[in-house]
Amino acid sequence: MAEATRKKEYTGPYAAQQERYDQLFGGAKARKKDVADAPRNPAEIPPALIRSTEVLAGGWGHALPVKRGETLRIVNRHGTPGVSVIMFNSADMSERLNAGDTMKVQWNARLTRGAGLFSDMGRVLASITDDTYGRHDALTGGSTPGSNEERYGDATLRSTRGNFVLLASKHGLDKRDIPPCVTFFAPVGVDAHGRFRWEGEGAKAGDYVDLRAELDILVFVSNAPHPYAPGAYAPGEIDLLVWKSPPPTSDDFCRTASEEAIRGFENNARYLAARGEE
Repeated sequence: MAEATRKKEYTGPYAAQQERYDQLFGGAKARKKDVADAPRNPAEIPPALIRSTEVLAGGWGHALPVKRGETLRIVNRHGTPGVSVIMFNSADMSERLNAGDTMKVQWNARLTRGAGLFSDMGRVLASITDDTYGRHDALTGGSTPGSNEERYGDATLRSTRGNFVLLASKHGLDKRDIPPCVTFFAPVGVDAHGRFRWEGEGAKAGDYVDLRAELDILVFVSNAPHPYAPGAYAPGEIDLLVWKSPPPTSDDFCRTASEEAIRGFENNARYLAARGEE
């Protein structure tokens, strides 16, 4: 739908806020780097750089620590339509992924290579340094027993919500500590009426996404299909590789992709300096 059609014009006391929003949005778009210029990581990681490899069965969840400077590669072996992730600052588990701020801060609901995953404290927990698929969902959340009942007729199937609750309980957390997730390999869009929908084909077997840790983080991964995924409930295995990626340079794409990203990494730098971890 054309911008002029879907944009609501405000008058009266809200006109100034809209003008300010338009200025910020226009400036962000004008200064944002082109993702086509973002570098790629090796398709095959040299074995000497790999710290750990896990195979996560379809439907199940797993938690793994990723140190600052390491990269978690999620390999979608069989094209499962959706792999959901939440993450926490390992040093302070009250700081966690904020999917809403991740979209708002970067003016983009379609996360892909070059984007940062922001915490609820304005810091960047991880960066998407590579991505062979390009469509990931931070809007609708993961599957629940209710969504499995509605889509598959079986609320007992393993769900993202159930996986995260179980993982939380193993790390001194409970269901109140689980934030909205990001689901990779999920081409979710919004139609003209504001309703979510699955758009186009899902991931191909072997598609992957690389998440470089910008702080020491604990990552929860759920290998359960997205609630809007078409077809039967048939999640396949995924690979979780943690590897030692090259140190970011001063002009690192993710760290300089936008003014908002730069501010996020400035927040990281102040936090790490205060902890003596520069």
